[in-house]
Amino acid sequence: MAEYNINKGIGRSVEYKGLKAQYLFIFAGGLLAMFVVFVIMYIAGISQWICIGFGVTATSILVWLTFHLNSKYGEYGLIKLSAVKYHPRYIINRLRLTRLIKIKRK
Repeated sequence: MAEYNINKGIGRSVEYKGLKAQYLFIFAGGLLAMFVVFVIMYIAGISQWICIGFGVTATSILVWLTFHLNSKYGEYGLIKLSAVKYHPRYIINRLRLTRLIKIKRK
């Protein structure tokens, strides 16, 4: 009998053109935001060439930054960086020493 590999991608994170996980969503959201800003600028009456220049420049920076973060931090790097904020640098214990070294009697 033939063996078919079905659903090879189950359990893997989303990937497109090398962008993995949250970077893909940052990239897509950034492109959508750039488009909305471009449309608002154009409707507001700003020159067409200024709008195009801003759009190309901002989108190029977005693409470069997203791929740079993806290569620097990896798939879970941004999540780990944001989790560091919630870890205490040190633990302060203001209990007396005798209270910490209690001997339990039965």
